[in-house]
Amino acid sequence: MRRIFSGSSFEEEIGYARAVVDGDRVHVSGTTGFDYATMTIPDGVVEQAEQCLRNIGAALAEAGCSFADVVRVRYLLPNRDDFEPCWPVLRKYFGEVRPAATMQVCGLADPRMLIEIEVDARLP
Repeated sequence: MRRIFSGSSFEEEIGYARAVVDGDRVHVSGTTGFDYATMTIPDGVVEQAEQCLRNIGAALAEAGCSFADVVRVRYLLPNRDDFEPCWPVLRKYFGEVRPAATMQVCGLADPRMLIEIEVDARLP
């Protein structure tokens, strides 16, 4: 098993890895719209979704795969009305892949967080 870290202070403070590679499976933790280099987060949900996916893409690349290898995605949002505005961004990354997907409305750890995305992938 191999763990991948993004440099997010949350990983150290809470005690988790951005992703775990277990055999041919890659499990990417719930990822928010923080830019981990600056630990800043955009105000808008669409911009946060884009940053979430950039963060996830970096973890997938370090694991040795890409969005094309994603088999499952989970979207977590505090406000259900924020989901539809994100669809064009989500389609950009997953439109050709068509992974199994779930959207859930729930509270997130920080009120600035408007979306969290988690994926599972298989190494090619």
